Amino acid sequence: MLVSKGLFAGLLALVLAACGPAQAKPPFWVVRDADSEVLLFGSVHVLRPGLNWRPAELDAALTKADDLWFELPIDSVSEARVAQLAATQGLLPQGQSLTALLSPDGARRLAKASESLGVGLAVIDRLEPWFAEVLLAGAHFRRTGADTSAGVEKILSASAPASAQRKAFETPDEQVAIFDSAPLKEQAASLERSLIELETDPDAYEALVADWMVGDVAAIDEQALGPLREAAPGLYARLVTQRNERWLSVLRARLAGTGRTVVVVGVGHLVGDDGLPARLRALGYSVEGP
Repeated sequence: MLVSKGLFAGLLALVLAACGPAQAKPPFWVVRDADSEVLLFGSVHVLRPGLNWRPAELDAALTKADDLWFELPIDSVSEARVAQLAATQGLLPQGQSLTALLSPDGARRLAKASESLGVGLAVIDRLEPWFAEVLLAGAHFRRTGADTSAGVEKILSASAPASAQRKAFETPDEQVAIFDSAPLKEQAASLERSLIELETDPDAYEALVADWMVGDVAAIDEQALGPLREAAPGLYARLVTQRNERWLSVLRARLAGTGRTVVVVGVGHLVGDDGLPARLRALGYSVEGP
């Protein structure tokens, strides 16, 4: 997703990042049973370097963690695999064009965004809508000075103790398939909404980050996930609801064991009624947090 309050926020982060107050406190939750503890940290995958976002509670949990979970493995092999899959699976069939999948206004906005962000329309026009959003998102992030190298996952994977075993909920193949197998109509609807937001609300990136930095989970749910639920409910189910259901099974199995775990996933997976904390509360677990 691109950086905005719709699918832009979902594809790369389900949220976005920028400036925030000096005393940052992004949202986190602590889940406990009799003999295990899981800290859930709502992450942003793409950030500007130098942002002070690490809560002391997160660092304390990392020093004691037996395992550290991410959405995907955080390594160069995984990154290369995602890029390879996107380049091969994100193309429209020969003879089809992205412009033809959009409304006239959507096609106009796509051309405008491509020009303003320096992404060739001839390239974008060959892509499936989800992959077009990824490329436009990357260009928008770079323009704001944000980068995945400063994102939460890369920073934490590099700085967490080596004793914390790195694990992942999904493989690159599984994650790309979630996007690529979505109906083109849903993808196009999300792209249309995101292009509108990019044109009419270019500062949504900074606003959403400000909410993240102060842990305003209601605003994050409303601004980052609400438009996706409205514009493309099927895609929202794929990106959020269904993935959360699968991850919940992993967390329940982990809680059935013993030890300490830190989970770092996009904050969009943790807020609202569909979020993992709400689901765990509903199952009777002790959950501290917003």
